[in-house]
Amino acid sequence: MNLSKKTLANMKTPGIEMPAAGYFELPEKVLQFGTGVLLRGLPDYFIDKANKQGIFNGRIVVVKSTGAGATDAFAEQDGLYTQCIQGIEDGRKVEEKILNASVSRVLAAKSEWEEILRCAANPDMQLIISNTTEVGITLVKDNVHASPPESFPGKLLAFLYQRFKVFQGDKTKGMVIVPTELIPDNGKKLEAIVLELAHQNGLETAFLDWLETYNYFCNSLVDRIVPGKLPAVQHQQMEADNGYRDELMIMSEVYRLWAIESDNEQVKAVLSFAKADTGVVIAPDINIFRELKLRLLNGSHTFSCGLAHLADFPTVKSAMDDATFNAFIGTLMLQEMVPAVASDTISVEAAKDFAFKVLDRYRNPYIEHLWLSITVQYSSKMKMRNIPLLLRHYEKAGNIPEYMALGFAAHLLFMKCTQGDDGKYYGEYNGKKYLVNDDHAAWYAAKWADTEAPALVQKVLSDTAFWDTNLAQLPGFSEAVTNKLDYLIKKGSMAAMKSLQTDGVTA
Repeated sequence: MNLSKKTLANMKTPGIEMPAAGYFELPEKVLQFGTGVLLRGLPDYFIDKANKQGIFNGRIVVVKSTGAGATDAFAEQDGLYTQCIQGIEDGRKVEEKILNASVSRVLAAKSEWEEILRCAANPDMQLIISNTTEVGITLVKDNVHASPPESFPGKLLAFLYQRFKVFQGDKTKGMVIVPTELIPDNGKKLEAIVLELAHQNGLETAFLDWLETYNYFCNSLVDRIVPGKLPAVQHQQMEADNGYRDELMIMSEVYRLWAIESDNEQVKAVLSFAKADTGVVIAPDINIFRELKLRLLNGSHTFSCGLAHLADFPTVKSAMDDATFNAFIGTLMLQEMVPAVASDTISVEAAKDFAFKVLDRYRNPYIEHLWLSITVQYSSKMKMRNIPLLLRHYEKAGNIPEYMALGFAAHLLFMKCTQGDDGKYYGEYNGKKYLVNDDHAAWYAAKWADTEAPALVQKVLSDTAFWDTNLAQLPGFSEAVTNKLDYLIKKGSMAAMKSLQTDGVTA
């Protein structure tokens, strides 16, 4: 039995809340650019949850912007799909299954552009969501009158222009636009591009005024791991347990956050689905959430990935199953990173609460996150995510952050590499070769080629051009990193972590 509206009546799957009959009569309120799993696993999850609580009461028209892939599965399943939520929350395992009915239909921009434009005439339309990858929010010369325009901003502008014309500039028919692409100030950047395209296309002044005054572009930040399709064996087992076939089934972790930047009451009214789940946050400034994610989630990954790889842990899960590594990353975050993250706008309690949630996410037994993947562009991540935190630690505490120092030493050892015959750079540790996928691999290779470890630390830390600051001037940091690098080389990553936890200074 295939999942569809027709087969819902015959389904008796325990633990899955079926959409009520009236659900499918809800008006289309959302235009969504993108069919990806992040959108289906987060924004669409919130909208579906709100609909089932009688709050938002609106469905989604999804625009498939790229030429790749087909919309057949969505049509055959009437947009229905199962979301399997698996992970750790407050130290407890969570497993939940949701039948999401938020998607009304999926339209392909390439072949159904006129139908997409007809959605602009729908008076119930209120919200536009997008996730077209970071490349999607870029300015390219585009013809807004093409069928369809080439770029995402071009398609968005064409839709808004059509809406302006249909409703003759009615100020109540503007849209709330919330991009979820993973770039800072995504809403502001998208708005600037759309306005520039409108000028380039010579659109009338009245439209430009309507676009700027009655449409609301909101910055947003999304945070949820949505791996997408389950592994084949698990997918088949889930279908057997559910009693129906589902080609669109996805999995996600428990944690969810959609932070949307606005203090406008009209915008809040449109985003009423926020009332259904605490994971949706509408705030005048979302930089707090960005800072927490960048430093405590991304930053702890970067401080730990070299150590974990050198300790022969292939995945985050395998490392978190080890008591020594678990203790290392927990102490790193709670004793060194949290106090450094805390500020006038982020309390220690808020930072600590976020850190505990991150640790729960790391312990998720259902997600296989490879440490080697996390080391991609290791040096740039270290510079952007962790050096500001290191400097902040010294400003506040004035002492050596031993756990950060060990993480940095492991970074240096991981980046010890040579160029292979294929032009790529490879490191080797305990007889195992690994790819160093980093734009600065040649820089590290050159440093290691003609320098012994103690001098290398000084050379790297004092390179102001590379780090935008002289890290060698931080009191005791060079000595700490040098000692820890020597310990890693002689005794290994696990011994270094154990020694640090035993006496705090030997490693």
